[in-house]
Amino acid sequence: MEVRDLEPKQVWNNFANLNDVPRPSKKEERVIAFAKSFGENLGLETYVDSVGNVIVKKPASSGMENRKTVILQSHLDMVHQKNADTVFDFETQGIQMLIEDGWVTANGTTLGADNGMGVAAIMSLLESTEIAHPALEALFTIDEETGMTGAFGLEKGILEGDILLNLDTEDDDEFSIGCAGGIDTNTNYEYETEPATGQAYKITVKGLKGGHSGMDIHLGRGNANKIMNRLITGCENHNLRIAEIDGGSLRNAIPRESFGIITAQESYLADFESRSIDIKNEHAIVESGLVINIEEVDLPQNVVCAADAEKITNSVRAMHNGVYAMSMTIDGLVETSSSLSRVIVKDGKFITQSLQRSSVDTAKIDVAYTIGAVFKLMGCDVEHTGSYPGWSPNPKSEILDLMVDKYKFIFNEDPRVQSCHAGLECGILGEKLPGVDMISFGPTIRNPHSPDEKVKIDTVDKFWHFLVEVLKDTPVKS
Repeated sequence: MEVRDLEPKQVWNNFANLNDVPRPSKKEERVIAFAKSFGENLGLETYVDSVGNVIVKKPASSGMENRKTVILQSHLDMVHQKNADTVFDFETQGIQMLIEDGWVTANGTTLGADNGMGVAAIMSLLESTEIAHPALEALFTIDEETGMTGAFGLEKGILEGDILLNLDTEDDDEFSIGCAGGIDTNTNYEYETEPATGQAYKITVKGLKGGHSGMDIHLGRGNANKIMNRLITGCENHNLRIAEIDGGSLRNAIPRESFGIITAQESYLADFESRSIDIKNEHAIVESGLVINIEEVDLPQNVVCAADAEKITNSVRAMHNGVYAMSMTIDGLVETSSSLSRVIVKDGKFITQSLQRSSVDTAKIDVAYTIGAVFKLMGCDVEHTGSYPGWSPNPKSEILDLMVDKYKFIFNEDPRVQSCHAGLECGILGEKLPGVDMISFGPTIRNPHSPDEKVKIDTVDKFWHFLVEVLKDTPVKS
């Protein structure tokens, strides 16, 4: 069976069409053109705003003109992650999808179900001639994954909807009514070098699960940057020097891989083996696929001087990574976290990138400056960028009450109403659209932001059926 043969066919076919279009964050020209052509070919009012968001408006179906207008929102871009041994170009190739044991996944890359399933569902509603619905305003935002540029740049006055349905969560039985805000901490340090001597080695850390640095941060997954640092910290007795490190990939993904080139005495090999065994044992339950290798390579020209190498390894060791605080108001919710996403040592520069998240804005700022202070102590330049707000729950949400009742009636169970530890666009859009009633939901997606990303097939049908039923019963205009 092919993905296009799955039910509901209209959704899966639109998802397949979308996945034929290269759409990495920051390089969305083709998918913007795709969404614009889709709306125009349906004869619907279609507009691309100044930052690249695509807005498509569809009038209410007959008899639904008196219902509140609904904004349907999802983002066009996707995280581009692949396994080190996968040959794939996200800028020129479409995603290669596979069906495995009730899930749709991709061949060694991210799938783009985040947030492509939401986009596909909205496309299916726009092209339908049979589904009853109120007036719809489809908002396809850009660059959600690397800065929420689309949400921040949305022009005021374009949208008039009363209700916003964000189709960007990852559990089919969950309604999100709040989310964390985030901020990036970026550091830079120019180190001194000295001529390389001795034997050079390449260290490889790979095979980690990675994943979403918000939604998966509490799952105990290994961070390749922290593991690499453990392998080389405190090895002065082996005369270890760092020549190069390249760890992690994207700011919002838990780093799965790190590659380092070092010089050291042969005595280091026994120390390396001992450390590797300890690290693998510690991560055995969660990270059974962890691979740690070392091999001889050609001697580089220069290495980081001893004093700066100690500063670098001590700072990475001191930086908090993972859950910082749990919510005191919502059971089981991560309130504040930090993820060390990127570590680079190359060409005389030591660079780190990390992302701090919190549902409490003041805590978000505090943990960001706490992380920054670690690197300032060694003399780094520290910059905090990309701050975006969280989304505070609305306890008097009319659409939430409606959707909870409808979910209970259709599925004979209670949905889970929660806030999430991820950066949904709702916090920003709520400021752009004061008074709009928002909720977020979607099908079940696992391991987003990693090559293990997958979407559960039967939950797509459940999600689609529920979305259609909600639109049939939206509130009447007051």
